[in-house]
Amino acid sequence: MVSSKSTNLTTVYRSRRRALLRAAARQVKIDAMLVTNPADVGYLTGFSGDDSFALLIGDKPFLLTDGRYDEQAAKECPGVEMYVRTGKMSLAVADVLRGKGVRRVGVQREHVTLALHKALSDALGKRKLIELSNLAAGSRETKDDIEVRAIRKALRIAEKAFLELIAGGAKRFLGRTERQIAAQLDHRMRDLGAEAPFFETIVAVGPNGSRPHHRPGSRRVKRGDPILLDWGARLGGYGSDLTRVVFTGTIPPEFTELYTIVLSAQKAGIRSIQPGKTCKSVDRAARSVIEAAGYGEKFVHSLGHGLGRDVHEAPTLTKTNPKRLRAGMIVTVEPGIYIPGVGGIRVEDDVLVTSRGAKRLSRLPRDIEAMRLR
Repeated sequence: MVSSKSTNLTTVYRSRRRALLRAAARQVKIDAMLVTNPADVGYLTGFSGDDSFALLIGDKPFLLTDGRYDEQAAKECPGVEMYVRTGKMSLAVADVLRGKGVRRVGVQREHVTLALHKALSDALGKRKLIELSNLAAGSRETKDDIEVRAIRKALRIAEKAFLELIAGGAKRFLGRTERQIAAQLDHRMRDLGAEAPFFETIVAVGPNGSRPHHRPGSRRVKRGDPILLDWGARLGGYGSDLTRVVFTGTIPPEFTELYTIVLSAQKAGIRSIQPGKTCKSVDRAARSVIEAAGYGEKFVHSLGHGLGRDVHEAPTLTKTNPKRLRAGMIVTVEPGIYIPGVGGIRVEDDVLVTSRGAKRLSRLPRDIEAMRLR
């Protein structure tokens, strides 16, 4: 007997594939679409493995995989026909297309290497490869209920791991290196059920916090150091992305000022989120707070980005992006101030665009006193 859950997933994935093909049809006529980006393959089929392509021929989806994944794929991909290859992927594509009257095959421009393009061209003979751009990225901008639930679950794991980490107070951090703290946070997320960290966890101690994407190193925490942590959990193919700054002891007045400004900017950015608002106007709402405080040049990155199967997805909340927000989008809101030789402050939460405005999905406290470790 087929479960109602499986039937529902089959309907969801079929709807996503049809939306992709409709988007392709608006660009150019094709008979089939080859999907090579792993995140898009998972989005369209439910598959969570590697080294596999999705091939969409009309309303008929195929997953081209190998013997390592045949059992996994059969379980994960309802309504999708499996092709287990034993040779090159290009030959597998040609074999599936054989006898189906396909003459024009769409491929993902951003995810097909020159070598793969040549191999496909050689294998497909007279069939023509049609390069298409950002099809799945556009479809993935808005999240359905299944995706929102998945991101919430990843958030809850990341939040609990952080709260467990800081529950030990300052002594849990003092004397430890950035790498050790990052490893502890990663281990806690896995213990709580995460498949993996969503990205390389950032732990930046003291002046290292002035580098927004600092890689954890050997610097040890001393009493009074601020510690910037940027982390996320992956679960069910989706992830979360959070940033907090904790303080080991008394908070220096300079950091109190910076933290207050950044938190005010984040709240202003979140308040400005509405369906129909442009991404650049949301960036402006937050950035203007930091500029008014005299730190505009120290806010060196965009306000945020879309979140889902990839850490960075569309839409991006940048100074120049005219795209309008739509209900169902999930974005990070993460203003920051970075002062070389001193350190940095960033506060980041994941936010759902709703029909009424914005809903902060993250539950972690943001006030500065909650970030002081005793």
